[in-house]
Amino acid sequence: MLPVNYHPALVVLSICVAILASYTALGMANRVRATAGIARRIWLTGGALAMGLGIWSMHFIGMLAFSLPISLGYDVGLTTLSVVIAIVSSAFALNVASQPQLSAGKLCGAAVLMGAGIAAMHYVGMGAMRMDPGISYDTSVVILSIAIAIVASGAALWIARRTDTSSLRERLLRLGAGVIMGLAIVGMHYTGMAAASFPVGTVCLAAGSGMSASWLALLVTTVTLGVLAIALVAALLDARMQQRTAALSFSLEAANEELIRLALHDTLTGLPNRILLQEHVKRSVEQGQRGRGTFAVMFVDLDGFKAINDAYGHHTGDALLVSIAQRLRHELRAEDSIARLGGDEFVVLASAADPQDAAQLAQRLIDVVSAPVALSEHLLLVTASIGIAMFPGDGDSGASLMTNADAAMYHAKSLGRAGYCFFEPSMNANAREQLRLLQDLRSAVANNEFELYYQPKFEAPAGPVVGAEALLRWHHPERGLVPPDRFIPLAEKTGLILTIDAWVINEACRQLRAWCDSGHTAWNMAVNLSALQFQHAGLVDLVRDALARHGVAAERLTLEITESIAMRDAEASMDVLNRLVALGVSISIDDFGTGYSSLMYLKRLPATELKIDQGFVSQLEHDGDDAAIISAIVALAHKLGLNIVAEGVETPEQQDFLTRLGCNSLQGFLLGHPLPAAQFVTANAHIHGAAA
Repeated sequence: MLPVNYHPALVVLSICVAILASYTALGMANRVRATAGIARRIWLTGGALAMGLGIWSMHFIGMLAFSLPISLGYDVGLTTLSVVIAIVSSAFALNVASQPQLSAGKLCGAAVLMGAGIAAMHYVGMGAMRMDPGISYDTSVVILSIAIAIVASGAALWIARRTDTSSLRERLLRLGAGVIMGLAIVGMHYTGMAAASFPVGTVCLAAGSGMSASWLALLVTTVTLGVLAIALVAALLDARMQQRTAALSFSLEAANEELIRLALHDTLTGLPNRILLQEHVKRSVEQGQRGRGTFAVMFVDLDGFKAINDAYGHHTGDALLVSIAQRLRHELRAEDSIARLGGDEFVVLASAADPQDAAQLAQRLIDVVSAPVALSEHLLLVTASIGIAMFPGDGDSGASLMTNADAAMYHAKSLGRAGYCFFEPSMNANAREQLRLLQDLRSAVANNEFELYYQPKFEAPAGPVVGAEALLRWHHPERGLVPPDRFIPLAEKTGLILTIDAWVINEACRQLRAWCDSGHTAWNMAVNLSALQFQHAGLVDLVRDALARHGVAAERLTLEITESIAMRDAEASMDVLNRLVALGVSISIDDFGTGYSSLMYLKRLPATELKIDQGFVSQLEHDGDDAAIISAIVALAHKLGLNIVAEGVETPEQQDFLTRLGCNSLQGFLLGHPLPAAQFVTANAHIHGAAA
């Protein structure tokens, strides 16, 4: 047999090429598994080329390291066929190994396919030398070489499937898999070479007509290393892009989850909002209709919250709502849920076997709400009114249950608050009446159904008339004269008060212009501002436009705001009031003494007048405390340089007492009733001269 020799450096190079090719191909296999469609086919093709050329390159570098004492060459056709075998077998193996689900049987099949491909490439490549006489092979060693290729390929693919991420640990595992697969290729090659024997006298028929070994080695090394480098860089860049895409996807998913949470939950208390509540009620109705029990919908409204919110500001009010929400949630059972609809309204969805079960829960909720809340060095007290609607007796849909529970809650408030009330069909009559009244109220301005009555203000004790306060009246075409206490709260609740207030301001200025034109140039006009109108951004422009439209001197118009409105957000109130005063109008603090006064802010408010609430005046003769309070208010006002107006004067004794205290102006039925504009002048004709 001919002696065989190996060049050590080229053997080492062949091992390095095999490992690099294996590592690159396994990385691209992960890209194949992570993509789909055209991208998957591109990565599969790239992986097959990298793996096939890597195996082929290692084989021929190994053949270059192998030397015989004869000239060697390689048949072009068989060499090309060996390349195709390596690439095709690599493509099939990578395709199977990159499937989303890979059973043990499929993994073994992929290992056999790749191992057989490596072996086929090797022995076809050996045949490309076209030795004569032919190469003698040891069958047992050939079988061993094929087994080595199959077992090592299977181990490498198994490890590669568990390296889906780009962490350091996973990259090390992939490197290990590449080493194993590279050694499998090398082991198979050199085991196969060990199985080959070359008889003495053997010649290489491809030495003259085929490719020379040196030229082929240069071509193989250059092309293969270039392909492997490009493939490796592409895989690394794609992996980095996949990491960034995954991070962006995670961030987007987290943002979407947060948006969904915000869309379905109240931002202040964290409780479910109306949208999520409706889904819960709908699901409970569906379950109830399938015979899975009864439940109760409880409408919870806080009593006294508005006064606290007005007195201490929105920050304290919000903190109070959060505290109450936590109490309510902790009192509920695991199967119950609670939502906040807005403001101080909550809805509880509770499983209840019978009305008694619902009543016990409602009472517990009332008790827990009624406990004092310590906030901002204040001990705050609120109570709760609860309306209860039972499924299925009080409604067979979410909408009907919510409506009926709401009606029951308003009935509970009308009975004195701090209690609960079950829904009864008669309660809907009042709800329907409120709805009809609201519909009529929406068209009242357009239909000219509103009218201003004017209550005269007298210089104490009995005249002359110094002006009037404009009071709103609604002449309904069917209901007749609707009392203000029936429609004003409804207008404030729905926001219609903004349109109505705008009409009132404009009409009051128009009437004041008419009185001035008839000679009553000294009269002033007072107009009440609602809380919603006072907070509206267009208030100053509205007043300015009304004054300009009717040519009214600004100092003849007095805007009245209640003490609670002025103190709600004192800093913001002072800003609005200062802008109004800059127009030239006067500011009056109405109902003084009934709210939570802050003398520090009161002295800074640009007011020119205080109005003593009629609640103090009405009890003046029977309650010494009221007399003391009025005396203190008058003394305070005089110290601050403010005029004092007392309203609700109905007896001569009240008139005399208030005059002696130093009140500047008086209002009340004793002196004059509210009247339409035409009757106002006639009724006060005996004192016009002095006023004019």
